[in-house]
Amino acid sequence: MASKKSSHLVLALVVDLVLVLAFVVIGHYQHYRDFDPAALTQTAWPFLASLLLAWLLTRVWDRPLSPFATGTGVWAVTVLVGLVLRAISGISVAEAFLIVATGLNFVTLVGWRLIASAAVGRSAR
Repeated sequence: MASKKSSHLVLALVVDLVLVLAFVVIGHYQHYRDFDPAALTQTAWPFLASLLLAWLLTRVWDRPLSPFATGTGVWAVTVLVGLVLRAISGISVAEAFLIVATGLNFVTLVGWRLIASAAVGRSAR
């Protein structure tokens, strides 16, 4: 059981990081049509820092695949703190960006856990 739980934890870490980075890279490219590392770092750091905080606050290691107990907390903290960090850093937080960040990260950070938990539940039967 511990081995399965640790593999789920590694999966959660990798998927969360990939999804948050994809959100940043795709969004940045849509607006600026470049992959400037300094600009990508400026866009990414608030969301990566808030993802780390979200993992600590939601204790992801307890239930890494849970869409509701973990996924919603990871999503809420990542988006809320990420947007606050952007704002206090002087980076724009336009209303449209707020809506896209909230919606897209909900679909990805909670959605993948819904799919994974359903797949794990099905394989346990």
